[in-house]
Amino acid sequence: MSTDSKNNEWDSLWGEYSKSLENWKSLFEQIQNASNDMQTKFNQVWEKANAESSPETIKDFTELWQKSMTNAGMKSFKDFTENWQKSMTDANASVFKGFTENWQKALSSSGLEQMNAYGEMMKKFAETWNSMWPKSQ
Repeated sequence: MSTDSKNNEWDSLWGEYSKSLENWKSLFEQIQNASNDMQTKFNQVWEKANAESSPETIKDFTELWQKSMTNAGMKSFKDFTENWQKSMTDANASVFKGFTENWQKALSSSGLEQMNAYGEMMKKFAETWNSMWPKSQ
C-alpha cells in the first residue's frame, strides 16, 4: 500500500472520528442545557411549594417521593468497580484483557445510567406531585 493511500485512509478515519466527536459534543451540550432548564424549573416549583404548603404536607410529599425512588441506582458503576477489582487480583491475563475490552462500555454505560437515574428521579417527583395534587380535568 502506498504512503499516499495510507495517509488518505488515516485522514478519512480521522475526519470521521472528528465528526463523531462534534456530534457527541453537540448532543452533550443539549443534554446539559435541558438538565439546567429542568433543574431551574424544579427549584421554582420547590420554592413555591415550600412557600404555600404546610410543613406536614412537605414532609408527606418528601416521604412519598423517596419511596418512589427506592429502585433508582447506579448498577453499572458498581459492576465496573467489582470487575476492576477482580481484574486487579486475578493473575489470569485473559481476565484483565476481557476487562480492558469492556471498560469503556461500562464507563459510558454508568454515565448514561446516572443521567437516566436523574431523569427517573425528576419523573418520580412529577408523578408524586401529581398524585398529591392532581390537575383538574
